[in-house]
Amino acid sequence: MNHARHSIGAAVSRIRQFLAALRAKVSDDEMAVLKQHLNPSQRDLFRAMSPIDQRHCLDVFNALLQQGHSDPDLLRAALLHDVGKRGIHLWHRVAGVLLEAFWPTLLEKLAVNHPQSWLYGFYVYQYHADLSAELAERSGCSPPVVELIRGHHIPLENEHARALWDADRLS
Repeated sequence: MNHARHSIGAAVSRIRQFLAALRAKVSDDEMAVLKQHLNPSQRDLFRAMSPIDQRHCLDVFNALLQQGHSDPDLLRAALLHDVGKRGIHLWHRVAGVLLEAFWPTLLEKLAVNHPQSWLYGFYVYQYHADLSAELAERSGCSPPVVELIRGHHIPLENEHARALWDADRLS
């Protein structure tokens, strides 16, 4: 029963995130902040994200700043942790959240790694942390940033990994 309550709570949290994301906007001032934290290639990755993902990454970044974090690697990871979500449609996100909460084995079966398949969005949803880490590495991110991004869905004991996980979950 405890697992079911946790799954429902996680789904409700994700639904709140989804509703907030529908109104997602990023100001010019926020985009200007990127120059302080990202190189040109990394800024291009950020700009290639959907407004929903840009808003979310900036919210995670701002949450970390408000908590007093200033480590450049952690802040860079916050800005880029979802860059691998390209190719995912809104309905994949909604279905992915629900499947993850209530039927994770089906989500795993639907996660087909074939970009031309309509199921590819489930693959992106399921493996975006690894996809994001690969893109970040190719854009010149340091190994610590790449590993923070790769593990952003795992509540590791490392202080920065845990901070990113917490901020991602709550933003």
